[in-house]
Amino acid sequence: MASSVPLCGSTLIVGPSNVGKTRHTAAALDRWVADHGPADVAVLEFAPELERDGRVLGGRLTRFTTIPDEIYYGRIDARAPRTESGTREEAIALARTNAERAARVISAAPDDPDAVFVNDATIPLQADTNRTTELIDYCSSASVVVCNAFESDELGVDDRISRTERAALSRLREWADRVVEPS
Repeated sequence: MASSVPLCGSTLIVGPSNVGKTRHTAAALDRWVADHGPADVAVLEFAPELERDGRVLGGRLTRFTTIPDEIYYGRIDARAPRTESGTREEAIALARTNAERAARVISAAPDDPDAVFVNDATIPLQADTNRTTELIDYCSSASVVVCNAFESDELGVDDRISRTERAALSRLREWADRVVEPS
């Protein structure tokens, strides 16, 4: 799949589940590696992978591409708080765990990468919008950033996690040079 995602500045790919956000991000990563090689690239993998109603919800970049060994591949074992929890408290606890794991991945990532690719950027931001600053600060040093994020009402709108995620997504939209909505 050829990606129409520009490889300059910061791009945020948004949309509901299963519209191709991860596929577009993987294609952009493949183009970057083909044109520039794997040096100075960071991949931040925050996507959960689970099946819901016969569909895979989320999904890692490795479903669509192979991450070269030379690339920093920071991956968390993410959970999907709204679909994997039975209570509001359990959902918030899962969101906090995702945030803590992501903070460790970001702090271990190489300083000043040339390109950063982030899969499911809002997963670690669902517990606390202040985490958005950490992600943006890390990505801002790169010349190219491609992030994708879930944007839909399909998992809820009035719960704390959905409200926090929307606030984080709003900040990411303001920060990004462009927003792409695959169809």
